[in-house]
Amino acid sequence: MAKFTIFNISDDVFGIDISRVLEILRVQKIFSIPGLPGFLTGVMSVRGAVIPVIDLRLRFGMKPSGKKERIILVRYGEEKIGFLVDEIREILMLEPEDIRPSPSLFKGFKTEYLTGLGKKGEQIILLLNIDNLLTSEEKIWLRESKELLEDNGAGTGKAAQ
Repeated sequence: MAKFTIFNISDDVFGIDISRVLEILRVQKIFSIPGLPGFLTGVMSVRGAVIPVIDLRLRFGMKPSGKKERIILVRYGEEKIGFLVDEIREILMLEPEDIRPSPSLFKGFKTEYLTGLGKKGEQIILLLNIDNLLTSEEKIWLRESKELLEDNGAGTGKAAQ
């Protein structure tokens, strides 16, 4: 049995393994960083730490639904990273038989973004492989931008906006 944090992006339902989720936050001030890909929204300060934020809606080419936006703070390797999503739905337990391998193509998503498909009743849940959401180049960009902002005091609220 596995537990997942279930959330919406547009009309689609996604899940992240709860063992990776650190906390769920209300949207707060996000400092933009020039030159990053559009879906890399910027960074935010959480208790003095500089946290990169990825808008999953933009990453997957979807439009925001206008619902209560939230940021899911997750462990990403040695780092913490925030995922901007439309709405948190629930924490859900899935039995192994409720999880299917992801098809080679699903609604235009790259299969490397998914660990599988969860099924609960009639609901299909796209289970994200968060380790594959960024390319190596994007990870380097994000790390360098974060270090630059930490050096300039973004964690203390002194960075230029």
